[in-house]
Amino acid sequence: MDELRTYTYGPVSGKPPASLVILLHGLGANGQDLLGLAPEYASALPDSVFVSPDAPFHCDMAPMGYQWFSLQEWTPEAILQGVRDATPILTDFIESQARKYGIPYEKVALVGFSQGTMMSLYAGPRLPGKLAGIVAYSGAFIEDADTDMAALHKPPVLLIHGMADMVVPVTAYYHARDKLESAGFPVSGGVTPMLPHSIDMRGIRDAREFLEKVLA
Repeated sequence: MDELRTYTYGPVSGKPPASLVILLHGLGANGQDLLGLAPEYASALPDSVFVSPDAPFHCDMAPMGYQWFSLQEWTPEAILQGVRDATPILTDFIESQARKYGIPYEKVALVGFSQGTMMSLYAGPRLPGKLAGIVAYSGAFIEDADTDMAALHKPPVLLIHGMADMVVPVTAYYHARDKLESAGFPVSGGVTPMLPHSIDMRGIRDAREFLEKVLA
């Protein structure tokens, strides 16, 4: 597959990047969508470079935008297969960006929204090295019975979800938190009353503080 189209921001300090934040968008969006978070985070991460790729496939549920995998068939089996199929593509992208900027895994963080969170929570712990952390907005933890959870890397995870999310119900937050904590991941975050399937200023602030801490 061709290299993913990528949008970048920073470092705002003008110095060579000391850390890398990769932003993974949701279904039907593109890399520019989440790149809008970069200026909000950069105030605490002046030496970070932010990269946000288009997902590898054209969205099959909208005339524009991209997807990591199809959601035409909304079943656990179909979603798991879609995540599995997209994981090598995302892994190659993360590895290539880390090499490009000369940044080790412990200075790389993932920020996902919705489908991007599903990919982050699946692919991130399976990378060759341990990431600095994962910010998981409004997504879900995709279970894989063939995975030995004890063998995965366990970076800290910030889970953020809206109580009024009608796209990915808040039950997905509680499921993800339970599974990750049971496997030994350090998990923080919480649910936001009245918040639908979106990111609010509280979520941006909490992620900025989390990223500043894990990338310090």
